Order: sequence, then C-alpha cells, then structure tokens
Amino acid sequence: MKDRACIVGIGETKYVRKPGSGMTGVQLHLQAATRALEDAGLTGRQIDGIIPSPYVATAEQLAANLGAATLRFATTVHMGGASPCAALPIAAAAVTQGIADYVLVPTGWNGFSTARARNVVATDVKSLPGATIARDYYLPFGLTAPPQWYALIARRHMHEYGTTAEQLGCVAVAMRKHAQLNDNAIMRGKPMTIEDYMMSPMITSPYRLFDCCVETDGAAAMVVTTAERARDLRKTPIYISGAAAAQPHPADEIFNRKDIYEAGMTIAAPRAFAMADATPADMDFAEIYDCFTFEVLQQLEETGFCKRGEGGAFVEGGRIELGGDLPVNTHGGLLSEAHTLGMNHIVEGVRQLRHEAGARQVKDAQIGLVTGWGDFGDGALAILRR
Repeated sequence: MKDRACIVGIGETKYVRKPGSGMTGVQLHLQAATRALEDAGLTGRQIDGIIPSPYVATAEQLAANLGAATLRFATTVHMGGASPCAALPIAAAAVTQGIADYVLVPTGWNGFSTARARNVVATDVKSLPGATIARDYYLPFGLTAPPQWYALIARRHMHEYGTTAEQLGCVAVAMRKHAQLNDNAIMRGKPMTIEDYMMSPMITSPYRLFDCCVETDGAAAMVVTTAERARDLRKTPIYISGAAAAQPHPADEIFNRKDIYEAGMTIAAPRAFAMADATPADMDFAEIYDCFTFEVLQQLEETGFCKRGEGGAFVEGGRIELGGDLPVNTHGGLLSEAHTLGMNHIVEGVRQLRHEAGARQVKDAQIGLVTGWGDFGDGALAILRR
C-alpha cells in the first residue's frame, strides 16, 4: 500500500482544561470531523467509512449527524493511544481496495472533565484492556494508575543504563518550548526550564509532575482516501508511505515479559520502515506519543533512532528541539499541547509536511514519523511524506 493512500483533511477542536468543555464526546468528534472535511473540501455526504475512537462515539452516530449518504465501512481499533496510528493502515486498506472512498478517523474525549487518569484505578475492570490483571496483580502493591506502572520501566532503565532525571527533563523542556509556538497548546504562555522541571512535585518516582502528560478535553480528526482522488482535493495530499501496528507479549501485562522494554513499537517499526523503504535517518521530524517522558526515550530506542540504553544521551543538548537533529513533537505533544489519544500527533505531522506549521515549521520537511502508544505497550507507527 506504499504511497497509494493519502491524508487529505485534518481538523481539531480547541483544547481546554477546565471542569467542562461544554461539549459531549460525540460533539467533540463531530466538530473535529467537520473541520477535517472542510479542510479537504469534502462534505459529510461523501464519507462512506468511519473509524471512531473507542468508548466515545459510534460510527452510526457520526454518520447520521454528518449526513453521510451511505456508510459502507466501519470499525473500531481498541489499542488506546495507539489507535489513531493503527487506524491508518486500516483506512488505507479500505480505500485502496475499494471498500470505501473516503474514510473519516476522529479521536478525542473529555479527558479532563470526565476521564481523568487519577479517577481510573485498577479496580475498575471496564476502564482499560488488561484491567483485570492490573486489579489482581498490581493493586495489592499500590499500583493503581498508569504513571505508577510506567514509572517502574523508567526506573529499570535508569538502573541498567544510567539514564538520569535530567535527561527525562530534556524531553519535558523541549515539549514545553515547542508549545510556546502553538496557539492551541494548553501550556502556551507557561515556559519551563530544567530547573523548573527538577523542582516539580514527585508523583511516582522517578516521574515528577512534568513527566506526565496533560489531561484535556478535545478532539482531532483526519480523512483518508486514495492518491488518485487526493489529486482533485483542496490541500496538498500527504502520502502514507509506511504503517504498522503490533502488541507486545503478553499484551495485557508488563512485568512478566521476558524483555520489559520490548513493546508493540519494537515489532511494528521494522515493518513500517520496510514498507516505506526508509530508515530512521531519513526522518525530518518525529511526532512521538509522549504519555510520559521516558516513553519518548523508549520509542526512540525501539524504533531505531538510537541503540537501547542510548535514549537519554540522544535527547540531550537540544537535539530533539526545533533546529536540532531530530525535532520531536513540534506541537508540544501530549506533555504540553493536549491529550487526544495521539491524533494531534498525526495532525501536526500533516501540517509539517504541508509546510503549514508557521513559527514551528521544520524547514523543507519532506518525510516524518508519527507513533502511537496505548494501554500496556501497544504500538503503532506511520511514516508520512509530502
């Protein structure tokens, strides 16, 4: 499917962090979807495929409200924050095989006013895949929420490879720096230094407050179609050159894996790069799912930008900042822009490749990488090109 399908429309809501966005999850989906359709020069009537985000909206709800004439294809990807990236090869397959002409992929939630992570504990077995194991095996040790589970992987990496808190801070500071150039970022107007990072409250060692992504209400969306149809639409088409998704083994438990660092990304990355006939060295930027700072380091390692154990050194010295060797999360990421389960990373990747990113534009960007990370290490990766 290399370069046979394109992203032709993107849209976002305003991201907010207050008691209520004033909109339901379905309304957030619809607003982002409407803006993506307008961006592409399409109408809701032309959409005949929808991949909505889990638990928030159904394809039928969206189709009815958008006025879709015929819904020929609908599915849902249950991979948490990996879902938007994992939806890309599915949408590409649908349009290139004639199952649908235009596939809409909206993602978002009321992640601050309703679904805040601190309210999700392992006793709620409906809250996430694998929650039964979390309830039975993590809760007795006081591990009730995602920051605690993932902090243990970060701590192990520090023990084995000498990764430091200051190196985690380099990720947080870079994301905050980029957010200052993004009008829609939650943390715009709140610059941060490494000293600010080191003084932030400890949440669960080694994770401080600024190691953890922001919780927000909002949604983002994209429209996918074939390269042939894309030529007749409003904006520069962005080609899906490579895409893959995978789950680690076991998929619903972290600490009994033979290799604690091996994640879905480890399996998916070589497949996506092979499909795109590209390597990490070819990437002009990377939009990496940053639920926590260490997961950026881990994905840089597992996708091949550096060897395992070298992620900490890789992010030092402004290397992942705009103007560095590999600008990462040029919009501010989940750490400083917003948490829309990673769809905002895809939107930013498209903007960069269209050369529409304004003050945060990576000069002459031609090819870039976007990742997704979900649940207990599900991974997805897409290589996009202009």
